[in-house]
Amino acid sequence: MRLTTAQALVRWLLAQRTVLLDGTDAPLFPGVFAIFGHGNVLGLGTALSEQDGLPVWRGHNEQGMALAAVGFAKATHRRQVGVATSSIGPGALNMVTAAGVAHANRLPLLLLPGDTFVNRAPDPVLQQVEHFGDGTATVNDAFRAVSRYFDRIVRPEQLIATLPQVARVLTDPAECGPVTLALPQDVQAEAFEFPVALFEPVTHRPPRPRPDRHALGRVADAVAASHRPLLVLGGGVRYSGATHSASALAERHGVPMVETTAGRTLLRHDHPLYAGPLGITGSASANTLAAEADLVLAVGTRLQDFTTASWSVFAPDVRLVSINTARFDAVKHGALALVADADEALGDLAGLLDSWRVSASWSDRAAAERARWDSYVDGLRAPGAGLPTYAQVVGVVNEESGAGDYVMTASGGLPGELIGGWRAVAAPESGMDVEYGFSCMGYEIAGAWGAAMARASGVVTTLLGDGSYLMLNSELFSAAFAGHGFVAVVCDNDGYAVIDRLQRGNGAPGFNNMYADARSLQAQPPRVDFASHAASLGCAVLSVPDLTRLRAAYRQAREHARAGRVAVVVIRTHPSAWTDAGAWWEVGVPEYSAYPDVTDAREALDKAKSDQVRYLGRP
Repeated sequence: MRLTTAQALVRWLLAQRTVLLDGTDAPLFPGVFAIFGHGNVLGLGTALSEQDGLPVWRGHNEQGMALAAVGFAKATHRRQVGVATSSIGPGALNMVTAAGVAHANRLPLLLLPGDTFVNRAPDPVLQQVEHFGDGTATVNDAFRAVSRYFDRIVRPEQLIATLPQVARVLTDPAECGPVTLALPQDVQAEAFEFPVALFEPVTHRPPRPRPDRHALGRVADAVAASHRPLLVLGGGVRYSGATHSASALAERHGVPMVETTAGRTLLRHDHPLYAGPLGITGSASANTLAAEADLVLAVGTRLQDFTTASWSVFAPDVRLVSINTARFDAVKHGALALVADADEALGDLAGLLDSWRVSASWSDRAAAERARWDSYVDGLRAPGAGLPTYAQVVGVVNEESGAGDYVMTASGGLPGELIGGWRAVAAPESGMDVEYGFSCMGYEIAGAWGAAMARASGVVTTLLGDGSYLMLNSELFSAAFAGHGFVAVVCDNDGYAVIDRLQRGNGAPGFNNMYADARSLQAQPPRVDFASHAASLGCAVLSVPDLTRLRAAYRQAREHARAGRVAVVVIRTHPSAWTDAGAWWEVGVPEYSAYPDVTDAREALDKAKSDQVRYLGRP
């Protein structure tokens, strides 16, 4: 079959299928986000225009559209993959940040940036960066650091060897991450006699590796020997569809459960064995149990510092057992590693534990500690005088949301409020995407566009601060134009408030974070009119003067979203009121500073590090 490189690539994308968690068959690549320009408009752009089975959605910022593709993949539990293509040079480099988000969060993403000419006849071309010492290097080499798989297609027939590797990485739970195929514009247009078999439909089922029997036996022995075990549910539990297996094991043996950031909303908030979310942005209830546990069974989590409170949340003598499809993650901190699919491993493990059960006093601690945390959050949500707090805004959104709804955030102070304060009413039907692996400002809006595409029912709501809105808001128009409705709740607190908190909390004065502390030559610097700006981008806008009117406005915004319209709710919020889980975070406090309070903060850091667990391994 004689096709150009671009035509062959598109035909292959169309032939790839996947099986969703509910067992239904679906396209692996259900759409392409594109901004066409020099380097992709003629080759790949023409190939995309010649077919009608692969929807193409126009973006307005390359980073934003690629982040939308990431949000799409997260909302489909990694079973479908978003594709993004750009021109060469600046358009391509704009997608590097999105690749970093996908890489940090173990999410599939296919990036197709245009590249310069392989034949070099017209060099240097528009948007080409020339490297004095390496004629083969282009700006697309920047993707190597943030790609699970990178290739530059310099011959059409190269696709025959490359495309199976693309599918492998995007669908393998252990290898999952971004794939970058750099596409030189002359090669995109070159033709080749491709084998027809390359384009036969293929259905990809993520492999479910069973645990090694010897390792499984060691894990079962360790769990059975524990008295105060704690089950930690990470994002891998969601991607495996292992929530039922995890809950069944916990219920049969009385093991308290906690969630990581990526595992949030896997469990109903009122589950009697649910102790809350773990870590810095988690809950005091989960952290209390973690500090007392003699064994931690971590399932499907990479154990990043916000989950482990910089490795201070666990007891020094705790036994760490890690179940993960990726050996890289399973062996961290000397854990007793079980490399396997979460659902398979938990089912096999339950079969070996027989009648073992922990004491009722330990099982009962989950609900008791969570009740204390709930009381604390109830106090934060209670109406009061002054500007609304993040906790109060999240409380209203939480109370108005139901089964099948999907809530999102990414950066600033809102992750701490959503992770720590959100109460899942239906699990795992409802969902949460807190992008706190890369904590990318701007993901909140772009990712919501992708999630709105992916979710067949329910309302997608994203919460963000004024800083994130200003960082990347162009995909509000992309979503409004495309007709993918969601709700964006914009909390305006006059600056980068959570970083101001970190700055002041470690002894430094407020500097360059809040508008009041930033340099301006204006006596009265301007303020952003978020409502007018969002309206100009085609959104329905509801500007709320206080907390009492937020509930009605949010209900109205949900109706707009159901009708396929983007709705933006704008509310002024308090700049320095936070939910606090009481956990420690290691940050780079200077050993010496002109500010005495910074020096004091460094002394406190050094003292806290004495309790930091560096390695949990044992024979």
